[in-house]
Amino acid sequence: MTTYPGLVDAQVNGAAGIDLTAEPHRLWEVASALPAYGVVAFVPTVITSDPAARRTALDTLAAGPPAGWSGAEPLGLHFEGPMIAPTRKGAHPEHWLRAPSLDLVDGWSRESGVVMATIAPELPGALEVIELLSTRGVVVSVGHTAAGTADVAAAVEAGARCVTHLGNAMAPVLPRDPGPVGTALGGDDLVAGVIVDGHHLDPLFVRTAWRALGPDRFLSVSDTTAGLGLPDGPARLGDQDVVVSEGTVRLHDGTLAGSAASLLDCLRTLVAQTGCSVDDAVATATTTPLTLLGLPPREERIELTDDLELS
Repeated sequence: MTTYPGLVDAQVNGAAGIDLTAEPHRLWEVASALPAYGVVAFVPTVITSDPAARRTALDTLAAGPPAGWSGAEPLGLHFEGPMIAPTRKGAHPEHWLRAPSLDLVDGWSRESGVVMATIAPELPGALEVIELLSTRGVVVSVGHTAAGTADVAAAVEAGARCVTHLGNAMAPVLPRDPGPVGTALGGDDLVAGVIVDGHHLDPLFVRTAWRALGPDRFLSVSDTTAGLGLPDGPARLGDQDVVVSEGTVRLHDGTLAGSAASLLDCLRTLVAQTGCSVDDAVATATTTPLTLLGLPPREERIELTDDLELS
């Protein structure tokens, strides 16, 4: 048994049957469910949706936990959308997609409770939004995007610092236009969120990303949903029906829609697929997210067996 820092999950859509986009008022219930998976702090994620969901999430976070509450600390909200590319929307509902605008992000700031935002930088108006949010302390992540290499470079210049679920919902690497994936792997500027749940990425891709990024820029995220802790069967993601099956979460047309994996599940898969040390794997879910968010180390500790099971 070894003691490690408590885990920090930078992309949590829900847990224990609760979807944070459909039921943002239940944020503190999701937070209560996460310590069972070794998570001591997290970034609640609201996907593309009715603006009311974002408002409710901010109000719920600002109101604080109910009396007697205990659980993982929410570090601030991640708004994953609605300023994303229709051609790379993944499981995000198209009717809620919106063009980037300064009016849309009025009130989005670290101070108000927004810690991350995923934006497709090739969209008209996106660079102005990225620059504004960055000055407000929001970590802007490139994702759900058809961006080419020049678009990503412009986003980095405007202040973007991360890539959302590397390799998923973005343009593929091309020899003369490596895009978001190539920019993250071949450059030095971007941290990359990576879902190593055994379903989102081929093991060869994971090994390539690990070798290129190392633990300092490889950000392990679960992208977990209401399906975490549920048996196989129907569940929800925002206002859409999904199906949990053998560790995956999909729309009825088969589109991946987040995961049903815990962050510890992802770290076990990372070690198995790359051969990295447990210490380095844990760093991707402790030091890396906290450094990205500009936060100090956490005091909480967890005990893990050699095969990354909670004691």
